[in-house]
Amino acid sequence: MIQKMSHATIYVLDQDQAKDFYVNKLGFEARADYTAPNGFRWLTVVPKGQAEFEIALLKVGSAAPPESNGAGTTQKDVEAMAALLKKGWLSTGAFQTADCRKTSEELKAKGVEFVSEPKDEFWGVTAVIKDPFGNYFSMTQPKNNK
Repeated sequence: MIQKMSHATIYVLDQDQAKDFYVNKLGFEARADYTAPNGFRWLTVVPKGQAEFEIALLKVGSAAPPESNGAGTTQKDVEAMAALLKKGWLSTGAFQTADCRKTSEELKAKGVEFVSEPKDEFWGVTAVIKDPFGNYFSMTQPKNNK
């Protein structure tokens, strides 16, 4: 029986730049960072206080999908995925915060790009941020966290 989800992937174009953004700008903690003999780099981060769930910052084209039987990824595949990433088409997810407006000001001071400013919605306060690669994320303060 599956008990929980332990990892999710955010695709990036440069893992060093991604690590800098997620750790130094968003305030996440680096959890794992190692490179296999074949050059594949496993880099994960976690939001502070959420130790049981890791986000893998996976470089586009760095690993073949399991169903490819090791056939690898073509340069055309990598270019297509990178183009979709830059357009924001691979974006999913929401980060939760206790105070969306305060966190927005802190992140702006660190140079984080905002797609939309904090606004009141029926579920709480929400803003949308963007990482350096085109990934969009909602940053939400649930209504019960006034």
